[in-house]
Amino acid sequence: MYRIDFNKLRFLICDDNPHMRRILRTLLHSFGAREAYEAEDGATALEMYTHYVPDIVITDWAMPIFDGLELAQMIRQPESKGNPYAPIIMLTGHSEKRRVTVARDAGVTEFLAKPISAKGLYQRILNVVANPRPFIKTKTYFGPDRRRNTNGAYIGPERRGGGEFEVLQQPSLLDKARSGV
Repeated sequence: MYRIDFNKLRFLICDDNPHMRRILRTLLHSFGAREAYEAEDGATALEMYTHYVPDIVITDWAMPIFDGLELAQMIRQPESKGNPYAPIIMLTGHSEKRRVTVARDAGVTEFLAKPISAKGLYQRILNVVANPRPFIKTKTYFGPDRRRNTNGAYIGPERRGGGEFEVLQQPSLLDKARSGV
């Protein structure tokens, strides 16, 4: 088990609801985070993302100007400014399988259904820090490996297709966030 020093991580919270932003900021501060920037829409979040280069993005799905899904797709552009490898945790009140799949396919790293809990948020953050997934680059996708089980010998119907792909190791947040305790 790792002890994460949240004080060493920079967060970007993007939600159009000021009460939800306050809840997230309060939870992050209770975990020990000190740098938590807030945006109320996708456009402002993208601006802040390129300026502050956060380690982790926590975004709502439904927002004005452009939503969290579009934000994730813009962050995941390999040629964009900022870090296209930053983990993205998507929050939404709609957790149907179809929506989870769409978010995953947009490059979202973790999914968290509202109403959120401190434990749920902490687990998602711990997972993106301690167990980063490799990134996959194909002609049509750039983002975290969408598969949780990466058994190379798998031959079933869900086997990756689509031609050539490249596996890229992302920079680890664990070294940055590991506590000296």
